[in-house]
Amino acid sequence: MSVPRSDPELDPAEAVASTLQLPPGAWATLLDGLCARFPQIGRTCWLERFARGRVLDSARQPLTADAPYRVGATIHYFREVAEELRIPFEETILHVDQDLVVADKPHFLPVAPTGAHVRETLLTRLVDRLGNKNLVPLHRIDRGTAGLVLLSANKDSRGAYQALFRERRIEKHYEAVAPALPGLRFPLVRESRIVKSEPFFRMREAEGEANSRTRIEVLSSDGEWWRYALFPISGRKHQLRVHMAALGAPIRHDPYYPDLADQAPDDYRRPLQLLARGLSFVDPVSGVQRTFESLRVLENLD
Repeated sequence: MSVPRSDPELDPAEAVASTLQLPPGAWATLLDGLCARFPQIGRTCWLERFARGRVLDSARQPLTADAPYRVGATIHYFREVAEELRIPFEETILHVDQDLVVADKPHFLPVAPTGAHVRETLLTRLVDRLGNKNLVPLHRIDRGTAGLVLLSANKDSRGAYQALFRERRIEKHYEAVAPALPGLRFPLVRESRIVKSEPFFRMREAEGEANSRTRIEVLSSDGEWWRYALFPISGRKHQLRVHMAALGAPIRHDPYYPDLADQAPDDYRRPLQLLARGLSFVDPVSGVQRTFESLRVLENLD
């Protein structure tokens, strides 16, 4: 689907801001608090952002560097990355209406600005294509994962769509390629307690009450690599990747599980073989049953 921009003057990098609720702290000024919160960003950089109106209050009005630090206040700020590299894969827009956008994300593209990625994100690209600065992702999938992402296009109906995820009224269906597990009986449900690990971006299973649950089915079982259907019943970070690795079948080309692999995270020849294949829910605005399917495919196992 080709969707033209509705506002050719809109710079997507100027429309996509990061949001922060100011944490507890005894700093006198907002500048001091931000320098402490983000020590990797120099004080001079923050002063330049304030001077150019790139730090805003909750009403999106520019703040000054000497504004008082107010714990709990919401601010918006625009991130910048020098010489950001282009990610050479394109998203596909599957659906657009006044409330909802459904995109089919490629591997390696982040959903929203993070780390070294500001312009090269699904959100920034879609703001550019659609000319709608009110776009907000309703959920996230990992940068390495391809597939479906829902975005709110209208702040007035946003809460109704967010409730779908909060109240687990949306069915998510993933597909993965991973090693064969002939010794297990499928379908099966993997339940475990997933907690933060080291380095900070990894998760692990731990003793204690389960906080994650995944239903796993086999789609094809020929050869050493099988194709699996994964249905996350809960939504912990990296849940599908952790659960498959714990079963003895880490998802193909996963650089993090079960152990950190010796490969660059952006090896475009080896995309993580995990796809957000389908989403199904009753639209909270129209009341219509909606089902979306990714058009992407994982590796051919033949």
